[in-house]
Formats: sequence, structure tokens, C-alpha cells
Amino acid sequence: MTTVSLRHARVRYGPLEALHGITLTAPGPGLTVLIGRNGSGRTTALRALAGTVPLSGGAVVWDGTDVTRVPAFERARRGLCLVPERQAVFGSLTVRENLALAARDHTPALDAYPRLRPLLERRADTLSGGEQRMLALSRALLARARVVLVDEPAQGMSPSVAARTYELLGALDACVVVAEQRLPPALRERSAIVYELRRGAVVFAGEAGELAG
Repeated sequence: MTTVSLRHARVRYGPLEALHGITLTAPGPGLTVLIGRNGSGRTTALRALAGTVPLSGGAVVWDGTDVTRVPAFERARRGLCLVPERQAVFGSLTVRENLALAARDHTPALDAYPRLRPLLERRADTLSGGEQRMLALSRALLARARVVLVDEPAQGMSPSVAARTYELLGALDACVVVAEQRLPPALRERSAIVYELRRGAVVFAGEAGELAG
């Protein structure tokens, strides 16, 4: 079991406050989904958990320990993996080289996304958007992280591959937090905790089934 939380978290970008003292908890293993329109604060919440944006108030807590002042690289060293929406792969490296950065044996990634197998010698920046997301997710799957944070994991993917992606994320022995604009169809029948954000505040917290209903 591992748990990450934001407690009364505030984030400012210059004069603008993006998070207005939000509190949320993501237990693992399991899926937590942050949903909301662009500008709602969902991406900022992910970055706050990862440590890539500083809090102006409140705290980030990981397994009962305040890690607010722990830098992002140290959180990564402790087992946190962030997959951002953009620039999630090394474009100048091949698919094979990207996977090798995560693990020597990348067979599990190719089993998860067979579409990548014929692309192993291609540079990552020549892939389609959906293929780049598969590669980014593959690296996260190989990392064996305790906490996995993913911004729009299924962006550019077909519905079947998106469903497969959420199946893979849901099967991880990790605390998995994803950010989406709306609840993905693949999660409507799955057990997942959902937080809906609007203008930097939490307006709904509950099970995915409650929101779908």
C-alpha cells in the first residue's frame, strides 16, 4: 500500500492562483482520476504531486511523510514516475533506446503495446501522437514505480488501445493518478476514485460509478 495526498494545496503562477487550497488523496494500488476542463487545475495538481511546481501553501504527503520540500528528482528516486502530456519521450532517441532507459528487458512493454515492435529502430520524434503516448506509457510500465502520474494517457489513441491502456494502468501494483478532461469510457465500469476540478477547486469527489450515474 502507498498513498499520496495534497492537503490544502495552493499553487501560484505569478499573480494567478491555479490551485485554491485543494485536498485530495490517491491510495494505491489503484486508480485515481482527476478530471476537468483546460484551466481547471488538474495538470497543476499532478505537477504538484510530482514536485515539478512548488506549492505556495499546504502540503504534499507521501505515505504519511510531508515531502513538500523534497525536490522532484528525489521523489523520482524514491519511486515516483511522471508522464507529462507533452515531451514525454526523448525524440532524438529510437524507440529501443527510449525503452532501454527504463529497463534492460523491454519485452513487457512490447507485449503491452505490440504496435511498437516494428518501430524499435525509429526515432521517437517520427512517431504519431498515439504511438508516442504508447512509448511514454511503456517506459512508465517498465519503471516499476510506486507512484505513477500520467497526464492524458490515452491522447491520440484509438478507443481499443485507450481501453487497453487503462487496463494496464489499473493492473499496476502502484498508486496511479491520471488527469483527463472527462471520465474515460474505459473507466465507467471500473473501480476508480474520481476528483473533478473546476477553476482550481474540487467540486466532486467519489467513485467513478457515482459520477457516471
